[in-house]
Amino acid sequence: MRLVFFFLLVLSALATQTALAQKPDSNYIKALAPRPSPMSVAKTTIGDAYIKIVYSRPFKKGRLIFGTKEEKALVPYGEVWRLGANEATEITLTKDITIAGKPLKAGTYSMFAIPQKDKFTVIINSELGLWGQFRMDEKKEVLRFDVPVGQTEGEFEAFTMMFKKPEGTTTELMLVWDMMKVVIPIKVG
Repeated sequence: MRLVFFFLLVLSALATQTALAQKPDSNYIKALAPRPSPMSVAKTTIGDAYIKIVYSRPFKKGRLIFGTKEEKALVPYGEVWRLGANEATEITLTKDITIAGKPLKAGTYSMFAIPQKDKFTVIINSELGLWGQFRMDEKKEVLRFDVPVGQTEGEFEAFTMMFKKPEGTTTELMLVWDMMKVVIPIKVG
């Protein structure tokens, strides 16, 4: 019995040594590297309702953020944007809400926007696990609404989503980047 145990121990050690001697796959190494646009979470609790948004935060890095294609803007007016970078932004709701005056059932959804100079058209879609906006299925659109664009008091280097401190059953989701600000009213119930 001891001989069998010893033999298994030696085999295990050899297997471990062989695995460590192999070079890791390049995709594995890339996955370990810090992302240029790191993942972030915006969340709030209103009563027993929980709202969480998972998104990636791209940085301005001296670029023109919003504008026309001719201006070579990073986020061109009139085109669907994933509200961040990398994977499409996702929002999770534990209770039904009213967002910008429109009802939205509890669940998890992807979020997109179509920026314009004076407004954002926000799109809520039932399809999840998307990379960017490149394969968004318009047939799975749950909700679409417009919100006005305002100006921030200072410049935001990174795209940021944040909730205003809830008041009663309401809050506001704020999207800011560069000198742009969009405020989306949310009510629980």
